[in-house]
Amino acid sequence: MHCPFCRHPDSRVVDSREADDGVAIRRRRACPSCGKRFTTVETASLTVVKRSGATEPFSRAKVISGVRKACSGRPVDEDALARLAQQVEETVRASGCAEIAAHDVGLAILAPLRDLDDVAYLRFASVYRGFEHIGDFEAEIAELRTHQALLATAVDAAAVPRYGGAHDPAPPPVHATSAR
Repeated sequence: MHCPFCRHPDSRVVDSREADDGVAIRRRRACPSCGKRFTTVETASLTVVKRSGATEPFSRAKVISGVRKACSGRPVDEDALARLAQQVEETVRASGCAEIAAHDVGLAILAPLRDLDDVAYLRFASVYRGFEHIGDFEAEIAELRTHQALLATAVDAAAVPRYGGAHDPAPPPVHATSAR
């Protein structure tokens, strides 16, 4: 790393820390020639390949912008949008590829958006998947209801009291109080 002050071709790392929710590394460096210190930020590059073949760097802001349109008029705050964008970036980076198709970014948006807001999900899915007929909406709504039913079943199952043991034996005995 060249020193930005004297252009010396070497520098020494003094401190390294995670930044931007672990997506970047902030390094504090010192130049052995002039003694000045400077900061660098390192990130793993992630490039989105658009349908046209053009490439651009992945942008959380662009994800938020697209989802914000679908959430227009819905009770979704900026923090929820930021968390969604972070989830999308983590999903995309987990693929391990330096380049990812824009289509795959859209797919990564659908699942967390479905959990965030049903109406925003339908709006986004209708544009993203190119719904052309009312049947497309009906099929997506049916799938959404199935997903909600599965979630409700999972929540109900988690609420069932468990008493321990491999086969969930009977509850512990109730001790009777003596009457005086």
